[in-house]
Amino acid sequence: MRRLWAFVTTSLVILAACQPTGGLSPRDTARNAPLPANGHEKGVDGLLVGHRLMAAGEFDLALRAYLRAAAEQGMNVDVLSALGSVNLHLGRLGQSEKLLRRAVDLDPSFVPALNNLGVVLMERGKAGEARVVFQQAFAQDSGETDSIRENLRLAIARTQKSIYNEKEEVHNFSLVRRGQGQYVLLSSL
Repeated sequence: MRRLWAFVTTSLVILAACQPTGGLSPRDTARNAPLPANGHEKGVDGLLVGHRLMAAGEFDLALRAYLRAAAEQGMNVDVLSALGSVNLHLGRLGQSEKLLRRAVDLDPSFVPALNNLGVVLMERGKAGEARVVFQQAFAQDSGETDSIRENLRLAIARTQKSIYNEKEEVHNFSLVRRGQGQYVLLSSL
């Protein structure tokens, strides 16, 4: 008897769960429906998305956004410069240099590409060439941007330091005391 009672109760519960409850009204269903896709609308600009992701430090995602911008807009100077910049942040100096050189070839007056190319050249140990590129960026920018001015100053310092170090000969000098108040400077030439 107990089994029969459990079976009947379970069956009634299952049947009650299967009954239609009416659901949402047509008005509520329409209100909760997703918006229809419109193929005529344009998405958000890939460059804008990439710039925001770069500012957030999301370099891999920024690269994807810039590649999407390249597919939509073509390889213009803005896209090439952005791709070069993100590759610089990802440590891909060779790729970055190639992309930034292409951007500078397209527009030699585009200051961000010039500055980033100078940074890549500095990272690759080409301080002399970086100095020339920073000078071009500084001239195009009219010296208004502090970071370009600082980059140029650093490149000048590195080139002067390397020139000085190449010409510097190592001499071992020693100061020897000869009597009271007399000193002699000896070298090992």
